[in-house]
Amino acid sequence: MFEEVDQSVQERDLENRVRQQVRERISHLDSLSDDELLELIRGEISQVGKKEGIPLNLRNRITFQIFNSLRKLDVLQKYIEDENISEIMVNGFNHIFLERDGIVYEAEEHFASEEIYEDVIQRIVGARNKIVNEISPIVDTRLEDGSRVNVVLKPIAVDGSLMTIRKFPKDPIDMEALIEFRTLNREVAAFLRSLVVSKYNIFVSGGTSSGKTTFLNCLTEYIPDEERVITMEDSAELQIRSVKNLVRMESRDRNLSGKNAIPIRKLVKTALRMRPDRIIVGECRGEETLEMLQAFNTGHDGGMSTGHGNSTEDMISRLESMALMAEDLPLDVIRNQIASGIDIMVHLEKYSNGSRKVSEISEIRGVVDGRVALERIIRYDEEKDDWIWVGRLQNTLKLKRAGEE
Repeated sequence: MFEEVDQSVQERDLENRVRQQVRERISHLDSLSDDELLELIRGEISQVGKKEGIPLNLRNRITFQIFNSLRKLDVLQKYIEDENISEIMVNGFNHIFLERDGIVYEAEEHFASEEIYEDVIQRIVGARNKIVNEISPIVDTRLEDGSRVNVVLKPIAVDGSLMTIRKFPKDPIDMEALIEFRTLNREVAAFLRSLVVSKYNIFVSGGTSSGKTTFLNCLTEYIPDEERVITMEDSAELQIRSVKNLVRMESRDRNLSGKNAIPIRKLVKTALRMRPDRIIVGECRGEETLEMLQAFNTGHDGGMSTGHGNSTEDMISRLESMALMAEDLPLDVIRNQIASGIDIMVHLEKYSNGSRKVSEISEIRGVVDGRVALERIIRYDEEKDDWIWVGRLQNTLKLKRAGEE
């Protein structure tokens, strides 16, 4: 009989035994539909349950636990489905941390074994035709619902393979919501709308979890309906719904033989042949920065991109470094590319209280004394909790052409 005192231990043992029996009976689980797999699991559970006196409610629970481990994401599945959880952090198979309403805590559950955890990782990565192994132990990918996934395998991850899942809301946050959240005010939003409509090239910078991708997504609301927009990302995270003529491209890692990789740099080159009105590069992380700058300098105005930086000045330095990764060009050439390719820098910050704000908007005003010159137009005053206009837009030509001045 199934003894209650050891129920948790026996439940895990039963789950592992039935899972193994199912694997042994069916060599290709992917050939079964969800309903067929559930029926198979129920049959195995029923046989064991009658023999060992397992309660019906426990059989049902174990059935779905096994189904989730074989077809979905095992113990993570319910956290994926919980709309109040924004981040899932797995530190090895036996430690799962969750972020809910800005608070991080450790989950009570964890994977039953390292084997199951590794199987889930490979299922997630393989679903997007990506590869993670000892040769290539770090990968960025996404779930079917668009959630962003980062994986780092051991031994690079010393205490066990790591997986971080950044979830995005089912209904994308819009600019109106950002105004309600006090990420910016209506006056700043109106200014940005004029810049987008007038096809200024805008670069959004910020630190980790400052909301760069969300903000970029909101900016696209202002793109006129008739325009053709092409996006390029490592993992498709942008949720652009206001653009009808939208082309989305995603980079591809090299295959097992180390070939056939398609980096963002190649996608940017390809996009220029696809008659774009605007080009959006989800995030600049390396060599693609040079292609992004060159695209912005070839008459394709209205471009947008994001990058990781602690300030606008820091972001300019990082853009210089990342562009130099692509080609060994003189630094003054790179700086001229930045100054002529990017019009506006928008910087976001996450503050100690968990709020995210547009901390400043600056205009790039050429190269002065050998450096990219930045002139701040708007800054966020934390003491007043308000946005202060500290300058004026100097390059108003695009505003005039669009009738937005």
